[in-house]
Amino acid sequence: MSDDKSNYSRSGSIKNILIADDSNTERTHLKKILESAGYVVTEAPSGSKAFELAKSNMPDLILLDIIMDDGDGYQTCRKLKRAPETSDIPVIMVSSKQNDVDRKWALKLGALDYIVKPYNDEDLIQRLSEV
Repeated sequence: MSDDKSNYSRSGSIKNILIADDSNTERTHLKKILESAGYVVTEAPSGSKAFELAKSNMPDLILLDIIMDDGDGYQTCRKLKRAPETSDIPVIMVSSKQNDVDRKWALKLGALDYIVKPYNDEDLIQRLSEV
């Protein structure tokens, strides 16, 4: 991420977050954590819907699950990073997949970070504040 992209600097300017996860329970849990920390949250139940919402809403950050129907997290991250209008939006993968290969692949596709489920709520908020 280059320093000339002022909308997505590491200055704690993240306000609007898009959560993409096919689990309604997980989306609800994440939304509750994030909203209680002052973030505005939009939800997507699939990778395809996340891509559409990212283009129309231009969130400050995307939390992206890997295993989803209708566009998994890897495919969605690749599409987001290739599309000029969304390429600068930071993506953090949030997945139950704990293999180092998955983490490395996500980072290679352009993800900024990789958080393994289950996560500690406070640690999640701390990591977001560092973006």
